[in-house]
Amino acid sequence: MVSVFGLEAPIFEIIMLICFGCAWPISIIKSLKSKSTGGKSVIFSFVVLIGYISGLINKLFVMHKFDIACPFYILNCVMVAVDAALWFRNRRLEKARGDR
Repeated sequence: MVSVFGLEAPIFEIIMLICFGCAWPISIIKSLKSKSTGGKSVIFSFVVLIGYISGLINKLFVMHKFDIACPFYILNCVMVAVDAALWFRNRRLEKARGDR
């Protein structure tokens, strides 16, 4: 562990969360521009969301440790939830257009 701002920082966990988190803004932008569900899986989004939530629950309620990685879990959860919500919006738009 490394100490960052007085908090223990699991540096490799943070690197993992940042790397995974970099994909979500790109996915969100793609969903906004395309207005399509093509190439997207809402089930995959929910599986990833469950993973992030599980990691955060482990940190807070099992390890009883709020460390610098927790905000990254929260940020990633928000981004995945936004991407999933866009899937539902885009699905509704597709139905209105008669695409699927």
